[in-house]
Amino acid sequence: MSAPSPSKEIPPLALLVGGLATRLGPLTARLPKSMVPVAGEPFIAHQLRLLVRHGVRNVVVCCGHLADQIESFVGDGRQFGCRVVYSYDGPTPLCTGGAIRKALSLLGPVFWVMYGDSYLTTPFIPVLEAFQRSGHAALMTVYENRGRWDTSNVLFQDSKVVCYDKRRPLPGMQHIDYGLSIFSAEVFEEWPDASAFDLADLQSSIAANRSLAGYEVRERFYEIGSLSGLHETDSVLTESLRGVLA
Repeated sequence: MSAPSPSKEIPPLALLVGGLATRLGPLTARLPKSMVPVAGEPFIAHQLRLLVRHGVRNVVVCCGHLADQIESFVGDGRQFGCRVVYSYDGPTPLCTGGAIRKALSLLGPVFWVMYGDSYLTTPFIPVLEAFQRSGHAALMTVYENRGRWDTSNVLFQDSKVVCYDKRRPLPGMQHIDYGLSIFSAEVFEEWPDASAFDLADLQSSIAANRSLAGYEVRERFYEIGSLSGLHETDSVLTESLRGVLA
């Protein structure tokens, strides 16, 4: 993957790593999901290096569960080629949306959001350009999943997400949330600070108002949020590293 042009300013990225990762069972009883070993090292190391290749230089890690382990390993991000700062939920979990709301002062007017269990190879620059063209304050990347990798949960038409529902997907949905979004800070500012809410609920509401832009990616996603996804991602990254070292 070639590095993006230096003239194209890439917004900062909020990396959501605060979940309890219950689907991974005993693997995450004493270890945050981001620190689960994948291809020989904590998963977040692979994520940060990939983000740098996409042109991201500033990352805000939104964390909660066992956050001290993540900060101890990542530090200021210098070893990965980026600048990393941290935003903490505090004593009460804020969920994904609340965690972003709390981190706004660190993120600025426009920023990416990515989940801490995702490995996404799609180029970022075309997504950013689509967001800038759209005139909307939010954009979700989508993938034509057709139920292959997980349950499809997006109705995508004419470069817009017209319906998004993770809990009650409709039969006609063929796309899935790819796991990478862009937002203007104004989307979150109307929510009370330190309130807990789910990012997916906010996105569903924006889609219902026909205000959620969409961008269809062609590269499939990889994830470590499930045991099957973890095993597949470990295999893919291990094979990739073998190719680099060969």
